[in-house]
Amino acid sequence: QVQLMESGGGLVQPGGSLRLSCAASGSIFRINTMAWYRQAPGKERDLVATITRSGIPGYGDSVKGRFTISRDNAKNTAYLQMNSLKPEDTAVYYCNAVDILLIGGRVRLDAWGQGTLVTVSS
Repeated sequence: QVQLMESGGGLVQPGGSLRLSCAASGSIFRINTMAWYRQAPGKERDLVATITRSGIPGYGDSVKGRFTISRDNAKNTAYLQMNSLKPEDTAVYYCNAVDILLIGGRVRLDAWGQGTLVTVSS
């Protein structure tokens, strides 16, 4: 009933920028919080950024000042603008939606996308 699709990943040089998008589709009436996580090879999945429905952001310490999360509620889409990228930002980036009110009144606690690979390398 709910699908999340990430896009925008790719290869970028250190110091470069990328913009990720996450489009949610399905029988969605409203999404509360949307978030980005990342998982580097051999490491756990870590929180990158969150944003509430009203637009209040939160960031992991490693990306503060470099990444910006935003969303378009009308499109059920979240974005992650990544600037000043570093090799250590290389990871698969996952979109997460939390507390999803579905058309018809049911609630889905969360949903995940399949991920998009970001590689930062010269």
